[in-house]
Amino acid sequence: MSSTAIYPGTFDPITNGHLDLIARASRLYHKVVVAVAVNRGKTPLFSLNERVDMAKAVTSEFPNVLVIGFDNLLVECAKQQGANVILRGLRAVSDFEYEFQLAGMNRRLAPELETVFLTPAEQYEFISSSMIREIALLNGDVSCFVPDLVHQCLINKFKSEQKS
Repeated sequence: MSSTAIYPGTFDPITNGHLDLIARASRLYHKVVVAVAVNRGKTPLFSLNERVDMAKAVTSEFPNVLVIGFDNLLVECAKQQGANVILRGLRAVSDFEYEFQLAGMNRRLAPELETVFLTPAEQYEFISSSMIREIALLNGDVSCFVPDLVHQCLINKFKSEQKS
């Protein structure tokens, strides 16, 4: 049976923790779709196109990984991509309750989709995109938490915002 996993998120920005899950998922599934969400409930630092471009660049080494942007229901996007698995990351117990609710709702909306949870490697379990943005905004060094390209994008983004 061919398996396709969809890994949704805002990825604002994509971190080494995200890449850890993508790398591991790429070994478990025939195809992994990294689905970058518009997420109207948040105000992202990077535009959807910027986030998609960064994700494409940093996942280019994985031949079975496809990066897309989406602005519809995740279950609809999953169906459009032929996914049969929704992949979610769990960093801490505090993530579980929210992720459990999402998984239940997605199962109700699309019973044919299974949700699978992966935990990041221990050196990444505390990393979140929001923390990365805050540290970078305050000129902190986030180079060990994100790929080099993303680090440079963060530096450039905050330089351009300071000039404005």
